[in-house]
Order: sequence, then C-alpha cells, then structure tokens
Amino acid sequence: MRLSQYLLPTLKENPAEAQIASHRLMLRAGLIRQEAAGIYAWLPLGLRVLRNVERVVREEMDRAGAVELLMPTLQLAELWRESGRYDAYGPEMLRIRDRHERELLYGPTNEEMVAEIFRACVHSWRNLPMTLYQVQWKFRDEQRPRFGVMRGREFLMKDAYSFDLDEAAARRSYQRMFVAYLRMFARMGLRAIPMRAETGPIGGDLSHEFIVLAQTGESAVYCDKALLQLPVPGEDVDYAGDLSPLIAQWIAPYAATGDVHDAARFEREVPDAQRVLARGIEVGQIFYYGTKYSLPMKAHVTGPDGAERPIHGGCYGVGVSRLLGAIIEASHDEHGIVWPEAVAPYRVGLVNLKVGDARTDAICAMLKDQLAQAGTEVLYDDTDERPGAKFARMDLIGLPWQLIVGPRGLETGTVELKHRASSERRELTAEAVLQALAAQHPFDADQTGRQSP
Repeated sequence: MRLSQYLLPTLKENPAEAQIASHRLMLRAGLIRQEAAGIYAWLPLGLRVLRNVERVVREEMDRAGAVELLMPTLQLAELWRESGRYDAYGPEMLRIRDRHERELLYGPTNEEMVAEIFRACVHSWRNLPMTLYQVQWKFRDEQRPRFGVMRGREFLMKDAYSFDLDEAAARRSYQRMFVAYLRMFARMGLRAIPMRAETGPIGGDLSHEFIVLAQTGESAVYCDKALLQLPVPGEDVDYAGDLSPLIAQWIAPYAATGDVHDAARFEREVPDAQRVLARGIEVGQIFYYGTKYSLPMKAHVTGPDGAERPIHGGCYGVGVSRLLGAIIEASHDEHGIVWPEAVAPYRVGLVNLKVGDARTDAICAMLKDQLAQAGTEVLYDDTDERPGAKFARMDLIGLPWQLIVGPRGLETGTVELKHRASSERRELTAEAVLQALAAQHPFDADQTGRQSP
C-alpha cells in the first residue's frame, strides 16, 4: 500500500482529552477518530490491527473446538424478561422501541439470545458438548466513557457460550476456554494472568479475569511472581485430554484484584521476594453459571435416560477492541507504538528517502513487489516529506520492521533495515534484506552487509 494514497491522519501533538498512553497513541497514529463520547470510527490502520486481533482470537477459539456464529446487535426485550435480567441490568443497557412499539435493546451481552437459539435447535445430549462463539459489536451506555477504547460505549467483543449436560462436563468446557485464553493473549505479546473474580450480573459461582499488568490499569493487582514465569501451553495442547494439571499450575499461586484481595492470605502464602503489587488491565473474563439461564428459559436436552435436563452453561468474553489499548499500554516507548508481529497492521514500513530519484524509486518498487510476492505486507512511504518526518511517523505507527532506501546507501549497494522494538539497524544488500525478512527472526539469519552505527 502506498502511503500517498492512504488515509493516515497522524498528529504531532498529544490530544488534550487523552489521559493514558494507548488513547494518546491511537489518536496520534491515526488508528481511530472519536465521533461521540466513547464511540470511535476505526480508520484504515487501526482496522487492520483490529482484524489481526480478531484472526488470532478466532484461530484459538477454533483450535479449542468452538464453533462460530453471528447474532444480531438488537435483541427483543422479552428474552431478557424470561431470564429476569431486563429490569435488573441497569442504565448501561440502551433500550429502544421500534415503530411498532416493540421493545428492543442494543445487546450488552448475549446469554439470553444464545440460549434461545440453543433451545430451538438442539434437543439431545448427543450433540453435547457444544461451544458457540461470535465476534460482534456491543453497546453499554457507560456513565463516564474514558481512556479511549479501554472504556468506550461501543466495543467489539468475542463472546462464547458453552452447553453441557452436567456440571462436571461444563467445568471441562471452562478449562478448555481457560487454556485457549492463555494461548490467545500470549500470541498477541501479552502476559495475561488469570485471577479469581466476582461473577457480577452474569451470575454463577466460578469466574476468572485475565489481567495484563500495566501502570495505567484500572485494577489493583496482587500476585505471586511465579505466575510471570509459567510457560504458556503450546500448539500441541490436547483439548480432549485432562487439562486439570495444567490449570492447577495457574490457579495455585496467589493472584487477586483489589476487590477480592485477601491481604492476610497474600502475606501468609507469598514470600516478600515473590510479591507483585501492580496495576492491571482486564482483557477477558470467563464464567461457569450452571443452570442460571437454562432453567428460566427452558433450554433443556434429553439425557441418556430419556428425561429432559436443563443444560449447564458458561460464557467467555474477550474485549477485542479493548485489546488494542492493552497491547499498546504493554508495548510502546517515547517515540510511539511497538506492535508485536502477530497483530501489526503491516510487517514492514518501506521508506523512500528521495522520491523522484530514478534509482531509489526503482529499488523501492522492486523491494515492494518482491516482499508482496513473499507474502509480506508492506506500507510504502512514497510521500515527498522530509526524512525526519518520515522516520518519526514510522516510529509512531510502530510497524515491526523499517526498510529505508536512499541515494547514499545505494552508492555502496545497501539499504537499511531497522527493528522497531530494539532499534537495531543493519545495512544490507537488497538481496540480503529480502532473505532476512523471509526468516522468522530476520537478524538471526546470515546476511551480507554490516551493522549501522
């Protein structure tokens, strides 16, 4: 993609309304634009990151055996009256009447609707276990929307719902989602710590929040340092097997947010040197709620004995749009964003330092075409701005690799490759840079060239 034909409205100054790093950088880097309080338009660069986060979420949900569907954003109020939550949910729910005076709501969550779909379509225990999920927009009318996408009113969410015949099977579904969440966040470059949580308006008696440590987090966090060093399950994890030993490693060490923190237990169980007192951002939460929705909504299946039984359910949420803010909070520096490769909008930023110079233009065109053919996504800065402005913009938007082409380097037959996260630079031949970027870890490969000062 040529930057001269792209919509990328970057800002030089920090917006006055932005209080935390992720909000400032998302506005400055042209990822989002506020249209109303807590409601944002996703501009092209931000949308690409959002889609990459969605892709990782979907891959891990599919790997764990979940099946995707898509439910509407508007729901009938009558469904929520069946469960008893319509009047109890509070002013965060946006209530609507259509032209026929039917009562609707803009869904803040989907337990009722998915229960209605399940009861209409599934009738036998032979179809269980089943986990359904969607990636869909939600709306909660926050009284004080703030911190950009971290606490907006409209947000993109992955919500999943499990259906099982009994509590034991439902807890196994809960464990599968627990492991899927560990893998999902790790792939995005995040160390998410599972912490026992209150169930709130969702209901049930078992819940874990997944918290990313960050100075700007809204939650106070108390945990054992051991949780920062545990290995995340690999791709070969057996979701059909017994996940209890793996789960036990993650829930045995002390971990709690401020609202459920037990100071006496923390001091008793965690040695001084192992205590972590920090702040954190919630990026996901999982719940087992048993028959809370299946009993009032008559979501039953026929069991092996021929008798009808209410299903045992769980729900599993990930703030997909919120994750962009969390990733930036965890991965930025004084110059801008530092995207992990798994979610970066483009892998390479190609910078032409002298647009209009025949040789420089030709080398840039060759590199762009060759990288595209190799499957590497490139944002090509072909604007006529000063080099300093180009370098600052590339650092601000945080693409993992910068490939810099100018007449001075071409005199010696080299171009410059910069790694955004480490700021390491290498001067390489065009052929060597293509070979390096084809590797998973470009600076670990053998290359022809020299390291820049």
